[in-house]
Amino acid sequence: MPELPEVETIKNELAPHLIRDRFVGVDLFWPRVVHEPSPEAFCRRLIGQTIIDIRRRGKYLLFQLSGGQTLILHLKMSGVLLLRDASHGLENHTSAIFRLDGGSDLHFVDQRRFGSIWLTEDENKVIGKLGGEPLDASFTPAALGNLSSKRRVPIKVLLCDQHTIAGIGSMYADEALFAARIHPLRKANTLSGDEIERLHRGIVKVLQDGIKHNGASVDTYRRPDGGIGKAHLEFQVAHRHGEPCPNCGSPIQRVSLRGRGSYFCTRCQPDGT
Repeated sequence: MPELPEVETIKNELAPHLIRDRFVGVDLFWPRVVHEPSPEAFCRRLIGQTIIDIRRRGKYLLFQLSGGQTLILHLKMSGVLLLRDASHGLENHTSAIFRLDGGSDLHFVDQRRFGSIWLTEDENKVIGKLGGEPLDASFTPAALGNLSSKRRVPIKVLLCDQHTIAGIGSMYADEALFAARIHPLRKANTLSGDEIERLHRGIVKVLQDGIKHNGASVDTYRRPDGGIGKAHLEFQVAHRHGEPCPNCGSPIQRVSLRGRGSYFCTRCQPDGT
């Protein structure tokens, strides 16, 4: 699933092309992708509106529109947004094409069909329950410590809980925990002050590095121009099961934790559960 660095990259690369463009048409090839309003009303209300800003909140993309509404997209497991010219052919698994007057079409391609779209006047109905942003100034070691101290769940689970911290997913949580030398199964409320400090630094660094390298293309993720991100080439443990740890050489291990694969080094991240 695209996580914060991937969605931030998409936002950054779409904005110069789409802000001030007007929607002139919508082709829905998978109408169930639209969660609000009905597919018919969605197309009718979107056409004619101009994009005045593009933002990210957690893993959601938000297009602020001239009519006071917000177009919200969540790419879920396999969604990608591709900028194409009007003559470009239809790719397999295309859920929707947004046609704009600036010369580019925006294709929403989604192999697994889990992606979601909303057009709403109240964006909080969709994103209102998200936790804080891990790259905001308000996300301090003290804030992380406060969140952790209240939870007995494994720290990996807490980091991936979008109602607690918005935008961190499985692979960047693995990278942050490795940087902090914390086992993914450690109970969140057992972390010491020093471990919280290390984890906070790890979270901020791996997310900033992920953005710098334009996201991680470990599965279906592509940038709007169709190119891939390079962040996965910098991963230390995520998706590296069986490879040697870059610190100690021990084989990277994988465990399943609430349906997610978690990657870690047993020597560098001792089990403190």
